[in-house]
Amino acid sequence: MKYIDNLPSMDLMRSEKMMFAQLIIPVESAHRAISYLGELGLLQFRDLNDDKSPFQRTFVNQVKRCAEMSRKLRFFKDQIHKAGLMPSPHPVSQPDIELEELEIRLAEHEHELIEMNGNSEKLQQTYNELLEFKMVLQKAGDFLVPGESHSEETELDENVYTNNDYSDTVSLLEQEMQPGPSNQSGVKFISGIICKSKVLRFERMLFRATRGNMLFNQAPAGDRILDRASNEMVQKTVFVVFFSGEQARKKILKICEAFGANCYPIPEDTTKRRQITREVLSRLSELETTLDAGLHHRDAALTSIGFQLTKWMNMVRREKAIYDTLNMLNFDVTKKCLVGEGWCPVFAKTKIQEALQRATFDSNSQMGIIFHVMDSVEPPPTYFRTNHFTNAYQEIVDAYGVAKYQEANPAVYTIVTFPFLFAVMFGDWGHGICLLLGALILIAREKRLGSQKLGSFMEMLFGGRYVLLMMSLFSIYCGLIYNEFFSVPFHIFGTSAYKCRDATCSDARSVGLVKYRDTYPFGVDPSWRGSRSELPFLNSLKMKMSILFGVAQMNLGIVLSYFNARYFSSSLDIKYQFVPQMIFLNSLFGYLSLLIIIKWCTGSQADLYHVMIYMFLSPFEGLGENKLFWGQSVLQVILLLLAVIAVPWMLFPKPFILKRLHTERFQGRAYGILGTSDIYNDEEPDSARHPHESHNEEFNFSEVFVHQMIHSIEFVLGAVSNTASYLRLWALSLAHSELSTVFYEKVLLLAWGYDNFIIRLVGLAVFSFATAFILLMMETLSAFLHALRLHWVEFQNKFYSGDGYKFRPFSFASLTDDDD
Repeated sequence: MKYIDNLPSMDLMRSEKMMFAQLIIPVESAHRAISYLGELGLLQFRDLNDDKSPFQRTFVNQVKRCAEMSRKLRFFKDQIHKAGLMPSPHPVSQPDIELEELEIRLAEHEHELIEMNGNSEKLQQTYNELLEFKMVLQKAGDFLVPGESHSEETELDENVYTNNDYSDTVSLLEQEMQPGPSNQSGVKFISGIICKSKVLRFERMLFRATRGNMLFNQAPAGDRILDRASNEMVQKTVFVVFFSGEQARKKILKICEAFGANCYPIPEDTTKRRQITREVLSRLSELETTLDAGLHHRDAALTSIGFQLTKWMNMVRREKAIYDTLNMLNFDVTKKCLVGEGWCPVFAKTKIQEALQRATFDSNSQMGIIFHVMDSVEPPPTYFRTNHFTNAYQEIVDAYGVAKYQEANPAVYTIVTFPFLFAVMFGDWGHGICLLLGALILIAREKRLGSQKLGSFMEMLFGGRYVLLMMSLFSIYCGLIYNEFFSVPFHIFGTSAYKCRDATCSDARSVGLVKYRDTYPFGVDPSWRGSRSELPFLNSLKMKMSILFGVAQMNLGIVLSYFNARYFSSSLDIKYQFVPQMIFLNSLFGYLSLLIIIKWCTGSQADLYHVMIYMFLSPFEGLGENKLFWGQSVLQVILLLLAVIAVPWMLFPKPFILKRLHTERFQGRAYGILGTSDIYNDEEPDSARHPHESHNEEFNFSEVFVHQMIHSIEFVLGAVSNTASYLRLWALSLAHSELSTVFYEKVLLLAWGYDNFIIRLVGLAVFSFATAFILLMMETLSAFLHALRLHWVEFQNKFYSGDGYKFRPFSFASLTDDDD
């Protein structure tokens, strides 16, 4: 035991030791101190104003200002994307500016952009109206040519103007509604333009409203035109409606307004139409020039903003995070200082003190920042220092539950056991090489992909690149053991140990195999492939191998529970949990694993099913031909008795001992003799907590007893079900192998049997598709999920509570775009 205690501690085995600290910061150096702590990223602040709403906090006005600047920056970003520009990811180096100056500059840029957008929209609207008017003049004029001789008499009221100079009139839409001298006789017309999709309904409505007393002519406008309502380029149709009477005119105008049709006045006189057309074309040319100049000016303004946009967004994001953190501190008005509390790792104490001293010096404060360690009743957060390689495995464990403070971390063992159990189910060194190539590509492009915003699937794949690397390497290893390369065996490590008894053997591959030399040195002998006994042999091998791996991993979990109990000084957990659990599991399934190994070593034909079943049904009967070693019957009886004794050993002693200790503690005969993980969860060494808080808790014997009973029953039943659960290693390995064989023999070899290039090409394409999408994607995902379940349920439930919470320090590095 002393040897174990003297071993050096592993960084990832247990979470970092934490301490609870209080900071007293003068107001003049508060902003700089929080900024330096954000750059350091090793202090998790506690919200001391949790009872206040966001609008009641001290720095609410500064937070509002930062939120308003974030809104303006998002507006600039949207405008840059709409303009088809890209903000520079690497801003041009310019001198730093203060927040107040940035606020003024952003307000100026926003005002300028809004003004430019407003002018551009007005010019664009006028341009669209003139473009529609030009099309109406061109198309509608064709319908008015026959009436040219009496144009002076039949012209519409709204088309007669007192001033013949069209260029001096008001806007086009106002001209449409301009009243003129009454002309109650003759045929009138209204011309305009409407979306092509509405033409049929529009014509039907006009026909019904005028009771058929109208003539509707239409012609396609040709080019697509921007629709005002939907702001999209659509096909439009020019129309001219001939009618008679003032009532019909009012009805038609209302229908045009309802359908979103734009009406334009067209004179019947050809000379006037030509004059108006020339004026419209002239104004269109001027507007195009003006719009291009405005667009160029706007793009130049957005480009200049884009060079600094990333820098400004980071600056505002940091300032907002600083003021949000300052709002978590308690403001002491009398002493003009801020009081904060939080958690930090013990190793970071010196770094934090240096950062605070630097903040005091840089802010020219007369009073230094006070940093001192306090006790806390709250449990500390859990913090593991990980790197690019170990982070993905830690995330796999944390997805089940964050480790309790200082308990054993399963991620240390998951780094090896997770990819290995995956490979047991996915063993094929051909498929493993494909996965390895994918993992190496992701790792080679790590810097470039890490700086890009990836999709959800690619982000998950990139985050697990080192998990994929380990899974591929273990898959190659297991594939070499299984001797499978896309289901094809190879004589990699020498020739086979078997040969055919006669000439027909090489054709049938079913009977007559004779062992004529030493056993194949590594993995499965390639001669098993295709023989009649291939499936029974591989089934037996993989099933027994799965049981061995399962029992080994469950024993590892129970051993880790011992180290947890030893670390937390809980001798009850060692005596009445660890010891009976080890006895129960190994009396049954440890014994089964021993029989499997002995059978492999001796080549015995004993039926292990019969041995295990009759160990319970008839423990005193002889084993007969199923006997593997001397004294086996006596050993079975002893192991069965130990398994039976282990159940009440787990169930009864611990609750009664806890009750006795609790009674003695409050009678004054014993104080703090023994702390266990069941009642005194909060009492852990070096946790900086009040040790007397838990003494006032009421001891509920029935609750403790029921909890222990549930735990014992769960372990006893789980020992059986968990061992059976590891048989999924055998099942998925067999399924993967058989699927590979089917695709190889029934697709690729079948197509290759035809002397036709196209059939061979199709067969190769189908085989490649099946390998890529079924074997490399679906089977990979399936094996990954099953390996995940084996770790979460079968392994971690033996020792891992997972009821802690993560250490989330205030850090600028963890800020994202969502924090805006």
